[in-house]
Amino acid sequence: MRYSSSAHTRFYHRFHVVWVTKYRYKVLQGPMRERIKVIIRQTCDEMGVHIVRGVLARDHIHMFLSIPPKLSLSDVMQRIKGRSSRRIQMEFPELRKRYWGRRFWARGYFSTTSGNVTDDIIMQYLELHSAK
Repeated sequence: MRYSSSAHTRFYHRFHVVWVTKYRYKVLQGPMRERIKVIIRQTCDEMGVHIVRGVLARDHIHMFLSIPPKLSLSDVMQRIKGRSSRRIQMEFPELRKRYWGRRFWARGYFSTTSGNVTDDIIMQYLELHSAK
């Protein structure tokens, strides 16, 4: 186990999070898929969140994140989902007319820590999931 550190803290906070597109529409493909990856990476970098692993399916996203203790998971998810939704709808205006209105992602998200399940099990799950 490798601990992360900040100015006055050493920590190991790992979260497995999953969220879906509104109505589980299978639209995460092509140029939109690549743009979402970039937006999420930029957002995480700005907040100091490390993406251990991430997998995009056509209608949902799995991420294994290391989040510093100064940030709450809900704040991180609010920023990731909010920023990516807004930018995707601005860059792909056909989505707003065709499907969603003002929301790209469904409400809420799933999360678990790696304390109940080992990191290896989550990583194996993500490896198997990315093969689908």
